[in-house]
Amino acid sequence: MKKKLLVYGLLVLVLLVVGYVVIYGFPTSEKTDYQYGDVTRGDIETTVSATGTLSPVTTVQVGTQVSGTIDSVYVDFNDHVHEGQVMAVLDTVLLKASVLDADANVEKAQAQLDEAQFEDTRNKALYDRSLISESDYLPFKVGLKTAESAVKSALAAKQRADRNLQYAVIKAPISGVVISRNIEAGQTVAASLSTPTLFVIAEDLSHMEILADVDESDIGQIKVGQDVRFEVASYAEREFTGTVKQIRLQPQTISNVVTYTAVIQAGNPDGLLLPGMTATIDFITEKHTDALLVPSKALRFTPTEQQLAAYRARQAKNRPSGEPQAATPPNHHEGFNRSNRNANFGMVWYTDSTGQLEAARVHTGLSDGTNTEITSSHGLTDGMKVIVAEVGPNSGESELANGERPGGFHGRGFRF
Repeated sequence: MKKKLLVYGLLVLVLLVVGYVVIYGFPTSEKTDYQYGDVTRGDIETTVSATGTLSPVTTVQVGTQVSGTIDSVYVDFNDHVHEGQVMAVLDTVLLKASVLDADANVEKAQAQLDEAQFEDTRNKALYDRSLISESDYLPFKVGLKTAESAVKSALAAKQRADRNLQYAVIKAPISGVVISRNIEAGQTVAASLSTPTLFVIAEDLSHMEILADVDESDIGQIKVGQDVRFEVASYAEREFTGTVKQIRLQPQTISNVVTYTAVIQAGNPDGLLLPGMTATIDFITEKHTDALLVPSKALRFTPTEQQLAAYRARQAKNRPSGEPQAATPPNHHEGFNRSNRNANFGMVWYTDSTGQLEAARVHTGLSDGTNTEITSSHGLTDGMKVIVAEVGPNSGESELANGERPGGFHGRGFRF
């Protein structure tokens, strides 16, 4: 009987030990360590990202108003041209023939006018002396008016023929750089339905503009005059700057995504930026200088329930008798949202000289994802070390970038 009781007792003891291990884990004397980040001072800014395409500030498409065959082309891609410079010439044989024909028509109309004037003068004298009736005189009067109109029409046709001959010489309307040439000598161009584009001239490539597509959710943060920072793939290590010149009100909808066009002015003194390049843009929506900064991960760090309990007990023990209880940090089950960039309240943890956990309640400002501005705090100063993650035998892996731990186990050393 005693032997049976001893067996039962040992069995109960084993079950109790196993239960303790399952609930609390194996006892360990190893100390948990922390990963620290620095409290610093520096500049911080918030940005809105977008992409856009570079283009010259002013471009002119050079066309032709007359049809014909290209006789000569005098400029090529990238050539610098001056206003009035000849760029190309069309074959002028037919156009010169049109001018000669127009001259002949003017002479013919003028001769007919001279004849009509003579007949009008002669018959008007007869009409004035009542030698002919008004009906007899009327055809000569009308003939004079008709001849005068014919002369005006012939002169207009001559002017048109002369101007078409001038149009055969394609001249640069502005000074700039030829960025497009769409013709070759011998090519036929037809201007009957629409004006064909022969060249495109960029007025000044030392100044460029970017047409950036900004999402509708971000366009409210973009303002005229705002500073812009951008990069292009050709010069990945170099940063360019610009300024918002205009926000166009016409929306664009592509695949149910609504965007607005922001026009950005950018200097190009070195000529590195070329038309058509794709720019990756950051609009600087707000910037603070000489701000007190903490790593954003520090605001996402939360002690374990056991560490919070020990911290509260230590605070209560050190509180003088009769003093009201100070505010204690919430635990991670109370919905303390440290990842919200719009939140203006947070808690930062650090260790004192004895290695004990301490907390500093802070008000937050701007955040760029890596660092967060501290606008006011109790206990934080430049140069302090704050906890950003827990490392050690009881903490599993280091905290991830978003403040969570790997795995989904709620046992000892793991938490969300």
